[in-house]
Amino acid sequence: MAQTSSIEWTDVTWNPVAGCTIATAGCTNCYAMRMAARLQAMGTEKYQGLTRKSGGRHIWTGKVVTDDVALIAPLGWRKPRRVFVNSMSDLFHDEVPVEFIARVWSVMAATPQHTYQILTKRPERMRLLLGSDRFPVLQNVWVGTSVENAAVLDRVEELRATVAVTRFISFEPLIGSVSGVDLTNIHWAIVGGESGPKSRPMEEIWVEEIEDICRSTGTAFFFKQWGGRNKKAAGRTFKGRTFDEMPVHIS
Repeated sequence: MAQTSSIEWTDVTWNPVAGCTIATAGCTNCYAMRMAARLQAMGTEKYQGLTRKSGGRHIWTGKVVTDDVALIAPLGWRKPRRVFVNSMSDLFHDEVPVEFIARVWSVMAATPQHTYQILTKRPERMRLLLGSDRFPVLQNVWVGTSVENAAVLDRVEELRATVAVTRFISFEPLIGSVSGVDLTNIHWAIVGGESGPKSRPMEEIWVEEIEDICRSTGTAFFFKQWGGRNKKAAGRTFKGRTFDEMPVHIS
């Protein structure tokens, strides 16, 4: 039920939810949308009806499914690992029932040996839920939001107001400058360019702006990739080195 991941900042992906909806410009070339279409074409039951063909590409239909079998998978993992939660969806999508999110929370609470990394484009719903009696603060759960350009900087304020031990932002795909971002009380910043056949370019100055802000706020800086049609060829070296900084667990 877990897939060993090639994503540089995690170890495995865990998908108790599948399916999503295009939210903003960062979703245009979503890798999960393409992957879901492939899995749907292969006949994988969980992904049936999650995408449809539109304008020569597959896009989300808005259907979201929950998976009770995948949900309990971490209970059988003994070796500690970093777990990216719902790489094929968004745990805080409006169509995911609060009751199911609470069940995900219970599994994470029952497996403190693992570090869970939750990334959402809907931090407002996350903020409203977390910190309540049903969603206690968990040391092993990192919560984050995606920010692709300055148009969605409001997500950072929602994240900062979220009750959590560790907060992070994924600036991926970074498709515009976010020079005005405030990273106060944000513990980790991941930066990456878009990859794939229709990828949009990322400017080096945009990366430099984020790194400079990280240094001023004490935010860990992780440079994931330059992206492009061939992300391996483009590499992940910035300023002549790799940046694999991870957040320090602070309250």
